[in-house]
Amino acid sequence: MNEERLYEKLNDYKRAFTRLENAINITIEDDIVYDGTIQRFEFTFELSWKLMKAFLEYTGISEIRSPRATIKESFSYGLIEDGEKWLEMMVDRNKTPHLYDEGEAKLIYEKIKNKYHYLLSQLAKKIEAELNQI
Repeated sequence: MNEERLYEKLNDYKRAFTRLENAINITIEDDIVYDGTIQRFEFTFELSWKLMKAFLEYTGISEIRSPRATIKESFSYGLIEDGEKWLEMMVDRNKTPHLYDEGEAKLIYEKIKNKYHYLLSQLAKKIEAELNQI
């Protein structure tokens, strides 16, 4: 992984995160807001673990193949603060394509807004700080 490609991934992630942030700031109580926010969360989460993986490869840590392994290695490296919450986020992300229960969708929406948003926001900041030190 070269530095230019890593910065491309970081910028893609930051754009997706901004779109997610815009979605969680909408206060309208409507199913379409929940659905749109959850879809943006799915996309942002996918980019987050791929960005972590790319960063780890850039630093010489390779042979990571899955989101779970990437999260665990990122926690060990210090890229993310709370590995357990990231794993919980991954589990919720894996549920989202199969959400047919409105109550479950609202529960995941609330987690996105009140818990996962913060974790996702910290990732870009941490990677940028790490890149400035390398």
